[in-house]
Amino acid sequence: MNAELSAHERAAILSIPSRYPRRRRLVCALALALLPGLAAADGAPAAAATVDPAHWAALKPPIARDARLEKRIVDLLAKMSVEEKVGQIVQADINSATPEDVRKYHIGSVLAGGNSEPGGISEPGGNYAAAPQEWLEVADKFYKASMDDSDGKAAVPIIFGIDAVHGHNNLIGATLFPHNIGLGATRNPELIRRIGAATAAEVRTTGMEWTFAPTLTVPRDDRWGRTYEGYSEDPRVVASYAAAAIEGLQGKVGTRQFLDGRHVIASAKHFLADGGTFEGRDQGDAKISEQELRDIHGAGYPPALKAGAQTVMASFSSWQGQKMHGNKALLTGVLKQRMGFDGFVIGDWNAHGQVTGCSNDNCAAAFNAGVDMLMAPDSWRGYYDNALKQVKSGEISMARLDDAVTRILRVKLRLGLFEAGAPSQRPLGGKFELLGSAEHRAIARQAVRESLVLLKNDSGVLPISPKARVLVLGEGADNLPKQSGGWTLNWQGTGLKASDFPHAQSIWSGLREQIQAAGGQAELAADGKYKNKPDVAIFVYGEDPYAEFQGDLRTVTFRPTRNPELETIKRLKAEGIPVVSVFLSGRPLWVNREINASDAFVAAWLPGSEGGGIADVLLRNGAGGVAHDFKGKLSYSWPRTAVQIANVGDKDYSPQFAFGYGLSYAKPGKVGALAEDPGTADIDQRAMQFLGRGALPRGWKLRVDSQGKRADAIKPPLASADGAVAVSAVDYKAQEDAWRVDWKGDARVEWVADTPMELVRETNGDVQLLITLKVDAVGAGDTNLIAVCTGPKCEAKMPLGDILRGLPRGQWQRIGIPLKCVRAAGADMGKLEVPFGLQASKGTSITLHEVAYGTDAEQVVDCKRQ
Repeated sequence: MNAELSAHERAAILSIPSRYPRRRRLVCALALALLPGLAAADGAPAAAATVDPAHWAALKPPIARDARLEKRIVDLLAKMSVEEKVGQIVQADINSATPEDVRKYHIGSVLAGGNSEPGGISEPGGNYAAAPQEWLEVADKFYKASMDDSDGKAAVPIIFGIDAVHGHNNLIGATLFPHNIGLGATRNPELIRRIGAATAAEVRTTGMEWTFAPTLTVPRDDRWGRTYEGYSEDPRVVASYAAAAIEGLQGKVGTRQFLDGRHVIASAKHFLADGGTFEGRDQGDAKISEQELRDIHGAGYPPALKAGAQTVMASFSSWQGQKMHGNKALLTGVLKQRMGFDGFVIGDWNAHGQVTGCSNDNCAAAFNAGVDMLMAPDSWRGYYDNALKQVKSGEISMARLDDAVTRILRVKLRLGLFEAGAPSQRPLGGKFELLGSAEHRAIARQAVRESLVLLKNDSGVLPISPKARVLVLGEGADNLPKQSGGWTLNWQGTGLKASDFPHAQSIWSGLREQIQAAGGQAELAADGKYKNKPDVAIFVYGEDPYAEFQGDLRTVTFRPTRNPELETIKRLKAEGIPVVSVFLSGRPLWVNREINASDAFVAAWLPGSEGGGIADVLLRNGAGGVAHDFKGKLSYSWPRTAVQIANVGDKDYSPQFAFGYGLSYAKPGKVGALAEDPGTADIDQRAMQFLGRGALPRGWKLRVDSQGKRADAIKPPLASADGAVAVSAVDYKAQEDAWRVDWKGDARVEWVADTPMELVRETNGDVQLLITLKVDAVGAGDTNLIAVCTGPKCEAKMPLGDILRGLPRGQWQRIGIPLKCVRAAGADMGKLEVPFGLQASKGTSITLHEVAYGTDAEQVVDCKRQ
């Protein structure tokens, strides 16, 4: 997050003194005075912080060196040319490289990124619904290409990696376990081990041998969009899970199961302090001491390494201004030398390109710092060419290259890849019955039950009799994508439908099954408008799916503006119906108002495919007793205000619900009324930005309209029914941080606000609508900026065709359109429902990166000439 705030946010901070005493007023004033300094501090310092490896635990590799294996490595190195060695340090994405590329360049690894699927390189976008057999066939093709020695070169098997982070989550039909935040609430390391083993088996069925898991981050700011990937804010919980997670995936060192055909290579990530960045900013800077770096954020790595972790993934983030991918003291000095890690370090998605002096296809600095294999998914060819030149010039030494290739070969040999044969011929290859098997789903259902945390049950409405009349409502009730969250079938977990989850059970389905079996009545009404008055309502709601930086927030409030969920709860309560809230989220959020209005409140996190696990705990059994009590305990502190960042062990620690909190039927408790003051102005998370980093503000919609027929979504892909306009997510500065709009006919695309916006003051000033865009083509017909306000015939159109035709093709520009121009075109700036939209004709193609309000455009539109 940028320390520099918008005028709107500054005003929000300055509104605090009216609610706080004089001392807080002084703190707020100082915060504003220091903003320029904070912004400067967010960049790289003049001199990078030093680290003393002697402060870190000295470890011995848990696997004794095998003399025969090491000799094989030496013999292989002797046969390999420089070109072959450089190929081994490259990892390419399957949507950017072909089996022929692997054969020609001797590429060491391929991965399937969050949005990569079979067919992606020949069919842009790929097929997220690809059948397991298609995945296995792709794995076979890449493996066979790597083993083709017809050119007289050494055959070195490729290793295929994938983000199986809560099950084999890229595959249709796989078991989806709760995300790590939920698993942290179980306090059950043995369960983590079983989940790892089940995941490894499902991954192996489709031919991959490597997962980029477990995540050993210790998130310390819940505004971070990756909070749900961490088990806990407490390093002790993370450390207690690390070995179990590694051993579940890889098997236990010293046993016959270690790295056998039922297990996969694990990757401890992200080294180091990705969860400690300033203001919870993804890929940001951890401005912390070496002691905190080691004791908090490094806590999971010693047990992971002792358990035999074969790969470690370097973090996108920085420590004290130095990008981790370029931090030799930590990657080489601490991890490899002091901690004895003898596997290999893998980079993250083009993260090396963020190292000072580097680009995505040119970065000797990251390799020299200790990243052994660079994840260059779509930049691999340029990286290969440049690395080869750097080795020949001496910028990369032959000793360093041999060290990296040695490590990579060691892991491949330990995994038995040289003798394993094609993925389809291995022990689990093609055993697709393991995907979503009853055994694995039972483990996942247990994890759901044990992860649920009961925050409130003051009136004793829980457990519910399954013989009652039960209303189940809310957007999350019968919504498998929402209960599964990000990293589900695609990177962000969006654009999915129920049929994409053939083996899964929604929360509604699980409740209905048990209620009907007991003779009760279950009614589903997403909007809460029931046909028959119920005895009790179970309201399932929460966050929509997101991943990584697209989930970063400015405050930890659930609904900073309009709150339809709260309105629904109050309506049901007014009708005499008790309400149980089941809250789906990837982090603790400030929901005091919702908790107060509810009779019971359950933090259900992101449970995954087994919604029935929630019914197991919320309902009584057939005999009227309780089959499963609440076991979950908070692994994150629950915030008292919308701006509180609290971690167990902090000075003056005073959250709403403390780390370790969790009620149960056996040990009930009273919560009482909670304070409903959010602690700051109740503003939108992206107050002055309504497209940024590939995401809309919460509650907003993207709309396409062709010939009066509309379709809405919160993220691409989205297309009109007749194909006249389509919106897709593309990469600009980061993965899927821009939206491309293509017109094949006359149509419009609109950004629809959740509540009408009031921009009269901004319009009277010099505020502009800032659009960062790239124009690829402009059709022969009209192109207009549109704005729609509430009320009949309240719409403005402003011609943009001439200015867009005047912009250079294929180049990013930041243009500004004064809000006065929008008003002059006929918009009522006091009630904008669609503050921004584009209407264009066939042949127009525009890519948008950011749409916001501000004053810093490169080129300001003169609306008098338009």
